Amino acid sequence: MTSSREKMPIAVLISGTGRTLKNLIDKINAGELDVEIRLVVSSSKNAFGLQYAEQAGIDVAIVESSNYGNREMFSEAVFEPCRLAGVRYVVMAGYLKLLKIPADMHNRVLNIHPSLIPSFCGKNMYGRLVHEQALNRGVKVSGCTVHFVDDHYDNGPILIQETVKVKSNDTVESLSDRVLHEAEFVAYPRALQLLAENRVEIVYTEGEERPRVVIKDE
Repeated sequence: MTSSREKMPIAVLISGTGRTLKNLIDKINAGELDVEIRLVVSSSKNAFGLQYAEQAGIDVAIVESSNYGNREMFSEAVFEPCRLAGVRYVVMAGYLKLLKIPADMHNRVLNIHPSLIPSFCGKNMYGRLVHEQALNRGVKVSGCTVHFVDDHYDNGPILIQETVKVKSNDTVESLSDRVLHEAEFVAYPRALQLLAENRVEIVYTEGEERPRVVIKDE
């Protein structure tokens, strides 16, 4: 990273606490991430994370699904301000709404999930439930996954994964905290920096169920 590198413009979608948004803002301010957050879109006017956007002077849009008749209309209302802001990628950060990805946003929407996909993912698998399932299954390793978003929950091509060890005395709270701080807070900035450096390629191979992500120079 260099100070002369052009910043990659993104929009960040939030629904709640905004901890992931704050982490990205902190990384940018520390000179560790070549990204400019041009817009924060919240699915709720009461999302706590909005304060981080306001403190950082980032434009905010509130788009609540209850104001729209169907998923397509709601999704268009989310993506249109992102287009107007001129962002290169749309970054889901604790965003809990399923969106219909329009053609012009194909492979331009990212999400982070608090498990190693394909484990403990899919509809209704978010937050504390993910870690409950991991502990109940007795896994020895957990972590997070940064992936591109399609029209299904946790289904798009995987960009990167970050792992943490599961300890014998872990609780849902301790595992959740460690995955957040040791995996998610590391993986998402790294994924975005790879994109900012144009080192990510999505490869389509005949016969494979879904495309794969190739990281150049790795």
